[in-house]
Amino acid sequence: MTSQPALYIENLQKEYDNVTALDGITLTVPDGSFFGLLGPNGAGKTTFINTLVGLVKKSGGTAQIFGHDVDDDYQQARNAIGLAPQEFNVDRFFPIEEVLEHKAGYHGIPASEAETRAEDVLKQVGIYNKRDTRFDFLSGGMKRRFLLARALITDPDLLILDEPTAGVDVQLRRDLWNLVTDLNDQGKTILLTTHYIEEAERLCDKVAILDAGRVRTVASPAELKDRGTDRIIVTLRSQPVTLPALLSDDERVESIEQDGRRLTVTARKGGLVAPALVRELDLADLEIVDLEITRTSLEEVFVEMTRHDSSDDGDSDDTSLAGADDRDGPASPDDPESQSERQITPNSGARWLP
Repeated sequence: MTSQPALYIENLQKEYDNVTALDGITLTVPDGSFFGLLGPNGAGKTTFINTLVGLVKKSGGTAQIFGHDVDDDYQQARNAIGLAPQEFNVDRFFPIEEVLEHKAGYHGIPASEAETRAEDVLKQVGIYNKRDTRFDFLSGGMKRRFLLARALITDPDLLILDEPTAGVDVQLRRDLWNLVTDLNDQGKTILLTTHYIEEAERLCDKVAILDAGRVRTVASPAELKDRGTDRIIVTLRSQPVTLPALLSDDERVESIEQDGRRLTVTARKGGLVAPALVRELDLADLEIVDLEITRTSLEEVFVEMTRHDSSDDGDSDDTSLAGADDRDGPASPDDPESQSERQITPNSGARWLP
């Protein structure tokens, strides 16, 4: 680990004509952390990542990778990053082992070392036996594994995973979870974007919720869930004739509803409210036969924080969490698909990012 944060972002902005994709993002990701970036479609996640790797030129603000500015220290910043993109932007004309060796060569790794590294990362992601196969002939799950291998070939300090498990089966998703968790345990910083809330909750130390190009909040999954409301459901032995003013002075309680023998208390930090509720029911001689606490989910907190009225800026309230294409800006030369594995001549003025 280094003394520098993996990411230092201050007032980062990106505008496309009259569209603001990034609207003053400020964010710090510590070295060695497993950090999640959540947001509905069009929130700015892909634009943010493309700015870090040099596919999009920022309109303003600061973005540093381990202290290297993404514009002024471009090469050092880019060499510190391994990107596993959502799109399959892969050279399809060579066996995958050769593609990895080429990728290593673009970053100045000698051919002999590149060959060893290619073998190692293919073994690491579990597709070494497919090393002589071209990308198009891999299964969908193997393609995802290969994108991860390509991101790892340079042994990056920061691994960016953009929807790494989109469209894969449950077993492969869990295999990839175990692999990236091991990488994080070994010291790599992981930046994950995902539509799968369970994925963020299981893997991430902290998450940033991005919406309309702004960071709404940064917190651990547990802290975010504490901001929501829980339900304490109590079943009594018999229906009370009258119900005492339970928890009337507790500011955490939002509502108490009675339906026959059943009480439903909606409260923040329900696990702390429940003991007080039990004491008050006992003092009122109301016998409890069952008590259940249903915690708010991270998904519910996410939807609540990113909900928009249908009239807002003409956008629909689309907070689907299931792998839709996250296009944050109009098609342009900055788009990763238009840049994928293409060769730029030395005089073109463009930078090629394998």
